[in-house]
Amino acid sequence: MARRAPSGRAPAVAPAPSRRLAGRVLVLFTLSLSCSYLCYSLLCCCGSPAAPRARCPPARAAAAKKLLQQSRPCGRAAPAPPAGSAPGPARPGTKRLPRAIVVGVKKGGTRAVLEFIRVHPEVRALGTEPHFFDRNYHRGLEWYRSLMPRTLDSQITVEKTPSYFVTKEAPRRIFNMSRDTKLIVVVRNPVTRAISDYTQTLSKKPDIPTFEGLTFRNRSLGLVDTSWNAIRIGMYAVHLQSWLQYFPLSQIHFVSGERLITDPAGEMGKVQDFLGIKRVITDKHFYFNKTKGFPCLKKSESSGLPRCLGKSKGRTHVQIDPEVIEQLRDFYRPYNIKFYETVGQDFRWE
Repeated sequence: MARRAPSGRAPAVAPAPSRRLAGRVLVLFTLSLSCSYLCYSLLCCCGSPAAPRARCPPARAAAAKKLLQQSRPCGRAAPAPPAGSAPGPARPGTKRLPRAIVVGVKKGGTRAVLEFIRVHPEVRALGTEPHFFDRNYHRGLEWYRSLMPRTLDSQITVEKTPSYFVTKEAPRRIFNMSRDTKLIVVVRNPVTRAISDYTQTLSKKPDIPTFEGLTFRNRSLGLVDTSWNAIRIGMYAVHLQSWLQYFPLSQIHFVSGERLITDPAGEMGKVQDFLGIKRVITDKHFYFNKTKGFPCLKKSESSGLPRCLGKSKGRTHVQIDPEVIEQLRDFYRPYNIKFYETVGQDFRWE
């Protein structure tokens, strides 16, 4: 028979409720430590090398709001942008549609006119040929505008694409853009222009037929092939009629390609008058390059240094049979006379 504990003595082992209470306290203490560690980790997460981009969690308690802000880096300033990536001051001016266009003609001296006129402080010119009104019209005016240089209110935007002059749709398309557009046409003796055109093509395609072979449908009969582009471009009076359907002569200025070589300041003075700007470009801007046989700028618009046109300008022409040249003069004569009468100016190509 088991012995009973003496009366009035405490039991040797704590009762079951006490043990359960102690266990709960231990569990709560452990959870408290875990939560404290978790909160500490979250508060200092952005300071961890392993997580430099971590964001602080939203605060719930009033005390935490002083330390944390939702979606804000923890205690760190935003990293500095890489060198060269910080935005600079806004570029002055606005991209505008051109108020003047050099519409022609190919191999007439259009590049020279553009390079010379862009020296003027009141002119900003697009350096490349956009071919908007002949090849890229489907892209829309906003695309065309995006190509233009930025200009101030006092400046004129100019572009040049010589193929416009012989493009049937170009006059109507330019008129629809702005009926006030000023047009510049650089013309040259059509015989010389055709030879220059052929010389340029020959430099790119050495295997093309001879100039004589392309010029005539029947040389013995003197039948000129007007379907050849080099010949067709020089029929200025024909192409001009399309432009006069939309623009008055007062909005078209004709530059002599020959006088542009012998008197560049004089021709550019007339261009400046036509554009309504002060005559800034004068004799002091030019010098004659004997090697190229062409005037060059003493100071260019981009660098302020002397500049001549590219190597394709002033290229030596191929030798053409004088009899062929005479036949072409006879062919162009009625077109030239009609052109003189229409524009009221004798270019003396005869």
